Amino acid sequence: MVYLEYDFKVSTLQPATDMLIAELGELGFESFVETETGLLAYMLKSEWQDHSLEDLFAFQIPEVKISWTRKEIEQQNWNAEWEKNFHPILVGDRCMVRAPFHQPLKVDYDIVIEPKMSFGTGHHETTHMMLQHILDNDFEGKTVLDMGCGTGVLAILAKKRGATDVEAIDIDEWCFLNTQENVERNDCSDIKAFQGDSGLLKGKKYDIILANINRNILLEDIPIYADCLKNGGTLFLSGFYLADLDAISSKCAAYGLEFEKNLEKNNWVAAKYVN
Repeated sequence: MVYLEYDFKVSTLQPATDMLIAELGELGFESFVETETGLLAYMLKSEWQDHSLEDLFAFQIPEVKISWTRKEIEQQNWNAEWEKNFHPILVGDRCMVRAPFHQPLKVDYDIVIEPKMSFGTGHHETTHMMLQHILDNDFEGKTVLDMGCGTGVLAILAKKRGATDVEAIDIDEWCFLNTQENVERNDCSDIKAFQGDSGLLKGKKYDIILANINRNILLEDIPIYADCLKNGGTLFLSGFYLADLDAISSKCAAYGLEFEKNLEKNNWVAAKYVN
């Protein structure tokens, strides 16, 4: 597979880089690497459409200059790019997310991720906050869905926190394959990974659903998540800004899901809902 790599130079990194990631996700970009000067963004060349470029030119952030270059990149070159930019992270003092080439620390949960080009290493605020939610809540004996699983890191931590049955779903083939690799690497091979979208959820029930995707997909799929939650279930949502919290919460309320709390970091939100 051939991908397009866009190298964005951003004059003011935060919050502009996060805003750019959100916008590019809406345009169909699949994966991102934050750099010292901005952002690398990737999309399958076969998925590129001319209107995507028009939308990209129209995107502006006040008082922030954004420029970019584009090149084609082969799949096999990407691991080296990740190794240059991927650093281990700590969530509180209990969970470490690291690559295989990092030295482990003494923590409760040591998660080894070979991210390749999948989203979800814990570096982005949304993933970090979702990991924090998992640490802060009871997963013992629960059935769990990680929707839009990326690297599978949320599913892996849920399993390590005592969940009995865990499923991980992503529409992207790369993420699906990467999740399969990462669950094996972390001795969580009984996590079931699937490639697809919310259409796979018909007739299924979970105690807990984790969905770190984006505002538009969440608003579309909240009715499906609500239908898939067992009585007394919990829904954790992220991938949207604080300004979108009211819209997300209103949609949840319309389907019997009550807002309980949210975490916030750099204007990103990870919210908890219960039925």
